[in-house]
Amino acid sequence: FFYLSFSFGHLRAQSRVSVFLTMLLLFTYVFYCLTGCCDLTPSPLYERQTFRNKLSSEELRGNASRQGSVDGAAEEEDTKHAPSDSSNLSMANSFGSKELPQAIIIGVKKGGTRALLEFLRVHPDVRAVGAEPHFFDRFYDKGLEWYRNLMPRTLEGQITMEKTPSYFVTREAPARVFAMSRHTKLIVVVRDPVTRAVSDYTQTLSKNPGLPSFQNLVFKNSTTGLIDTSWSAVRIGIYAKHLENWLRYFPLSRLLFVSGERLVTDPAGEMGRVQDFLGLKRVVTNKHFYFNQTKGFPCLKKPEGSSRPRCLGKSKGRAHPQIPSEVLLRLRDFYRPFNLKLYQMTGQNFGWE
Repeated sequence: FFYLSFSFGHLRAQSRVSVFLTMLLLFTYVFYCLTGCCDLTPSPLYERQTFRNKLSSEELRGNASRQGSVDGAAEEEDTKHAPSDSSNLSMANSFGSKELPQAIIIGVKKGGTRALLEFLRVHPDVRAVGAEPHFFDRFYDKGLEWYRNLMPRTLEGQITMEKTPSYFVTREAPARVFAMSRHTKLIVVVRDPVTRAVSDYTQTLSKNPGLPSFQNLVFKNSTTGLIDTSWSAVRIGIYAKHLENWLRYFPLSRLLFVSGERLVTDPAGEMGRVQDFLGLKRVVTNKHFYFNQTKGFPCLKKPEGSSRPRCLGKSKGRAHPQIPSEVLLRLRDFYRPFNLKLYQMTGQNFGWE
């Protein structure tokens, strides 16, 4: 009897311990569930993506306002590591997606296109490739997906841009851009064609010091004064002829002509026109610029967190060689009818006479 009583008591003690442990486990489980630590169901992918995109948007916009314009080298590095998969899913990540450009600076060489691009990149809603892609003139056979992969990632509300000045004078470029999208906005920076030709020659001379003189290249025959239009430095400046090619595919409303001269004398004013054309808020204003007396053109004021202002590189603002005045006068006479035709076609007088 004593043995049975002891066994029964021992079983009751074990039962109490089991009940106690079970209650303790239940209490711990309920506590963790109430604090959200035991959620076994992961949040939907789109919710996590939305959160990360929101974070990315704040980070990118913050960076844009702090840094002003981004160095071209950074964009070139992004280009080198562009993914080869062309599907939309593979191109979407926490930093947005790669889109084909909605706006392109198509010309002209030595007109001020680099300055315009750098000024635009101050805007938080503009994302642009640093290097010139040359897709529509040199690499068209690589296809649109290759071109898309060169683009920086953009968030909703941002526009993708690129600049390749040689597009304006490439015969095949208008049809190719139109085939990509008839809604593409096109920007052309134009400059006095005589000054532009000299600037073009100066750049080539810096790379090839053995180049013949400007006057030897500009004339087919120096005695007759016949201009050699086969020389690219001259041919590029016949703007009206190149514009006719673009107007076969795009209405004039799709093109904006920026004055290279006013981009120097009144950068904020020209940037206002560009931002309006792109449908952007006027963020880039007078407060972003100062005139650099040494270089002879405007620079961007230093952004927050930077020790110095942003100016274009040493290759910009080179001193031009001395060209005989009679040579320049003959060249100006050659361009005059083409300039007048451009004024008529665009409805703008650029004041080159």
